[in-house]
Amino acid sequence: MHRFSPRAVLRAGAAAIALMAAATTTSSHAQELRVAVGSQITSMDPHYHNLTPNTAAAGMIFNTLVATDSRSRLQPGLAESWRPVDDSTWEFKLRPNVRFHNGNAFTAEDVAFTLERVPNVPNSPSSFAQFVRAIKAVEIVDPLTIRFRTDGPYPLLPNDLIGVMILDKESSQNVTTEDFNAGRALIGTGPFRFVSYRNGDHLVVERNDDYWGEKPHWQRVTYRMLTGDAPRTSALLAGDVDVIDQVPTSDLARLRRDERFSVQETVGLRLVYLALDQTREDGTPFVTGPNGEKLDRNPLRDRRVRRALSMAVDRSAIAARVMEDATVPTGQIMPAGTFGYVADIPAPPADANTAKRLLAEAGYPNGFRITLHGPNDRYMNDARIIQAVGQMWTRIGVRTQVEAQPFTTFIARAGRGETSAHLMGLAATSGEASTMLRALLGTVNRDTGTGASNRGRYSNPAFDAKLTEALRTLDDKERERILQEATRIAIDDQGLIPIHIQKNAWALRRGLTIDARADEYTRAQDVRPAN
Repeated sequence: MHRFSPRAVLRAGAAAIALMAAATTTSSHAQELRVAVGSQITSMDPHYHNLTPNTAAAGMIFNTLVATDSRSRLQPGLAESWRPVDDSTWEFKLRPNVRFHNGNAFTAEDVAFTLERVPNVPNSPSSFAQFVRAIKAVEIVDPLTIRFRTDGPYPLLPNDLIGVMILDKESSQNVTTEDFNAGRALIGTGPFRFVSYRNGDHLVVERNDDYWGEKPHWQRVTYRMLTGDAPRTSALLAGDVDVIDQVPTSDLARLRRDERFSVQETVGLRLVYLALDQTREDGTPFVTGPNGEKLDRNPLRDRRVRRALSMAVDRSAIAARVMEDATVPTGQIMPAGTFGYVADIPAPPADANTAKRLLAEAGYPNGFRITLHGPNDRYMNDARIIQAVGQMWTRIGVRTQVEAQPFTTFIARAGRGETSAHLMGLAATSGEASTMLRALLGTVNRDTGTGASNRGRYSNPAFDAKLTEALRTLDDKERERILQEATRIAIDDQGLIPIHIQKNAWALRRGLTIDARADEYTRAQDVRPAN
């Protein structure tokens, strides 16, 4: 018979408690995820600013009626199914037994309330209104059935509703954007519940154990905004975070070789492009003559000048030297394989001689001076891209000064029309060309919702007519043909200057995997243990 002294029993008990505490700590740590993203969240209001990092963050807390998979194909969300009832009516069947984070049941009343709020959010720099403009009337058939009336055939309503996060009507009456940013209104049906948010720094969420869909692996998520490339990579290398997105191109090769990490990549849907001021006739603020003299007309309204600026851009050189092959050079708005891509519009080769000839034909044989604006913390190597473009434009006689700013400052200026030429990006999250054509190239029109991101104010009646035709064509094959025709018109007119399609890359600590999404959303629910 073994005898134990009281001291030995105490020592054994203490050891057991320490082991249990260690196991608990390990288990708890295993349920925590730390993410560092390379772009700022400009607002937590899911209807304020149509911006990818905002939508990605909101998508952890809220749901939409229609969801998408990693290749942007439509999937059921809060709606289980949808169908056209007639040429001007869509019916959506809603998912039963869904509750908001406050316990309220999700019903058609919440959908109707949300759709009414979306176009009425004040001061939106890039409105979601375009996604609900086609809806002329809403009919609640029963708590889980809702119908949307449109003005004639409108095939893209399911695609549009990908972008509309659904709010709880009861708790969201009269809420403001500030209420969302303060966390008071962040009540959704999503896989995570809001915990805290500090603007420009971090978002913390916790798992919604009552979530209607697949439960995320993580109990707690810290979602940090580290817009500097070096700090983001350093945080991963030091073990301070588990996942980073927008992997700096200079670090990709090193991280691929490091056995402590894995890198997952996919060709994305984001177009990086140059927008040109095409609305002012009597000069534009950041263009002067070759000697700095004021011009009495805006050269950017001349198609020959726009084509010359496009031909001056060596897209292959940017892809290889600036982007280190993390992009696909393009001459159009969509990547290969997507709905509306035009196979015979290649990325144009650089042609400085033709560019100079076009400038001379337009009346600028000695070129002119221009300032090219852009962000320095939003897109991969954005400041380096505009520096490269500036050098290329200067070589054809368009002497270019470059001004890169933090995105929040830059986008406010661009939205107010305070640039002559700037670099921007937009992702076709619906996977269809109509989204990009409508937002980037459609004539700015609040009533129709077109031109929401058309900061160069391009306008072409022939293009608008084709786009309108496409948006009313229910047959997919015919609609794609019309969208391709619209793309040809806009590209031939050089409505904007496409540069490249970004590849999306994430780096994760070994043992984790992520759904590498074409829409480049970085969301905690898409990260899980690799085995």
